[in-house]
Amino acid sequence: MAVFTPVSNAQAEAFLEGYDVGDLMALSPIAEGVENTNYRMETDRGRFVLTLFEGRTDAASLPFCLGLTDWLALKGFPAPQPIPDREGGWIGSLNGRSASVIEWREGAWLRAPSQADQTAAGAVLARLHQAGQGYRRTRENPVGPAMWRRLADRCAAGASGVDRVLLDQVEAGLARLGDPFKDDLPSGPIHADYFPDNILFDQGAVSGVIDFYFACNGAYAYDLAIALSAWGFDADGRPDETALAAFQRGYEAVRPLSPLEREALPRLGEAAALRFTLTRLHDRVFHDPSKLVTPKDPAAFLRRLDYWRSVAVS
Repeated sequence: MAVFTPVSNAQAEAFLEGYDVGDLMALSPIAEGVENTNYRMETDRGRFVLTLFEGRTDAASLPFCLGLTDWLALKGFPAPQPIPDREGGWIGSLNGRSASVIEWREGAWLRAPSQADQTAAGAVLARLHQAGQGYRRTRENPVGPAMWRRLADRCAAGASGVDRVLLDQVEAGLARLGDPFKDDLPSGPIHADYFPDNILFDQGAVSGVIDFYFACNGAYAYDLAIALSAWGFDADGRPDETALAAFQRGYEAVRPLSPLEREALPRLGEAAALRFTLTRLHDRVFHDPSKLVTPKDPAAFLRRLDYWRSVAVS
C-alpha cells in the first residue's frame, strides 16, 4: 500500500487552495507503488493525483523529474503533466513532505501483457527517448555504479543466510562486469524504471507512462536493457524470448539501435540485472515490518544475469 503519510480531506482542501483545480469532492488512497504516497483526487474540475514524496525520492531531483514530464507532455508524449500552483511552481509542502498535484492519466497496468502490448510498450519507450531530446535540465543517475558500491557495502553489514549468498553472487557479477558505461553511446533523459506497473494501457494502447522519479541522464540502450529485463522475463526470472523480441521490435521500429548500442546491450543488461538485484536485496535486508510493503525477490532479478551473459557470447 502506497500511503506512508496520511492526508485528511481538510488537509487536502487547504493544500488545494494554492491551485486552480477546483473544489475537492473526493480523496482516496492509491494502493499501487512502493516509493511515494499517492492519492486520487476528484474535484469539480476533474481528476488529479496528489503525490507526497517520501524518503527515497530526493527533493532536489524533483525539478528535473517534474520538468521532464512537463516537457514530454508538451511534446505530445503520454506523461502526466505536473499542475502548477497559483505562483507557477510545481512543488509545495504538505504534512512535512514535498508534494505535487499531477495530471491523472486514465488506464491500468497489465499483469499479463500480450505480444502486441509488448511491442507497443517498446515503441513508446523509443518515443520517450526521441521526445526527451533538447530537455536541458540534467541529473546524474541516482542508482549508478557509485550507488551500487554503497548498497553492496551496506548489505554486507546486515546480510546473512540466503541474502549473504546472493550478495556474494552480486559482488562476483560486479567484478566481472567492470565499467558497463565505457562506450560513448547515444544518451539523453531516460526513464530508468520502465517496468510494466509504470505503463498504463487503455483500450489496447499505451495511455500513460508514470513514475519518473528515477529518471536521469543516461544511455538510451541502458534504458532499453532495463525495460527488456522488466518486460521479458517471468516472475522467477526465466526469459520469455517472444516477449523480449516483441518489445525490442517495437522499440527499433521507432528508433533503430546503432551497431555499437547493439553490441553493448548484453553488458547493459547485466548492469540492469545487478542494479535491481542490489536495490531489492537492500530493501529486504533492511525491511521495516511497520511499512505495509512486501520486499520484492532479489533472486529473480539476479537470474537474468544468465540470460544476458548467454546473449553476450552467442
